[in-house]
Amino acid sequence: MFLDRFHSVQDGHIVISALQASQFAKEIAGDFNPIHDPDARRFCVPGDLLFAIVLARFGLSENMTFRFRSLLGEGVPLKFVETENAIDVCDDAGKVYIEVARSGARTQDAQLIEDITRAYVAASGKNFPHTLKPLMESNGVMFNPDRPMVMYESMSLALDNLDLPSPGLELHNATLEAAGKRGNVFLEYRLTADNKPVGEVTKRLVLSGLRPYCAEAMAGVIEEFYRLKARGADYFNKDNSGDHKNANSAG
Repeated sequence: MFLDRFHSVQDGHIVISALQASQFAKEIAGDFNPIHDPDARRFCVPGDLLFAIVLARFGLSENMTFRFRSLLGEGVPLKFVETENAIDVCDDAGKVYIEVARSGARTQDAQLIEDITRAYVAASGKNFPHTLKPLMESNGVMFNPDRPMVMYESMSLALDNLDLPSPGLELHNATLEAAGKRGNVFLEYRLTADNKPVGEVTKRLVLSGLRPYCAEAMAGVIEEFYRLKARGADYFNKDNSGDHKNANSAG
C-alpha cells in the first residue's frame, strides 16, 4: 500500500522514523511546517500519518472520531489496541497518542481508503495560511508569531454510506472562538462522491499564545511559510540544520 514507505513494522509494533514522517508531510499532505523536519528541535510525527495508518490497518467506518492525546516523537514503537468500537494508539508504557471511536458499517477496500486518506490530508495541508490566516484576521487575534503553534484536538467523519466513487473534501464553514490566550478552531467539510454530498468531516484545532492581530507580523509568518514550501522536498538533498519559524502544526 502507498503508506508502506512511511513506516516500518518491528517486533509487531509500528515505528515511524523522523525521515519517514517528514516525507509523508511534504509529499502527501503538502505540509512544509518545520516541526516535521527530521532535525527540528521540537519534531513530531504528523497526526495525519497516524490517521492514515489507522484507516489502512483497521478499515473505514461510517462514523469515526479521532482524539489526539499526545505528540509523537520519532522512533517510538506503537501498538494498536482494538476493540469492537474503539482503537487506542499507544506505546508499551501505556501512553496514548490517539483514541479512535467508530460505529456503523465498515470497509477494508484499499483503494477507497487511499482515496479518502489522500483527500483528507490534502485538505488538512491547507489549514495554514489558506484557512487560518483570514479566520484569525477577521477575529482580530493571532498566534505568537515567534512561536506559532497549531495543535490538532480531534477530527470526526460521518458518512451516509460507503459507496464513495471519486471522493472529495470541501471546506464549507470555519469558526474561531478566543478564550484568553487559547483559540478554539472548528472546521466543517463536506465529503462528496461524484460531486454529490455523502457525508461530513469536522476538525477541531487549538491555537496557543493568542494576542491582537498584527498584519506585519502575520506577513512575516506567511513569507516564511512560502519560503519553506518553495524549498519543498529538496530539504532532503540539502543541509538545512536548525529550527525555523513557521506555523507549526501537530497535524
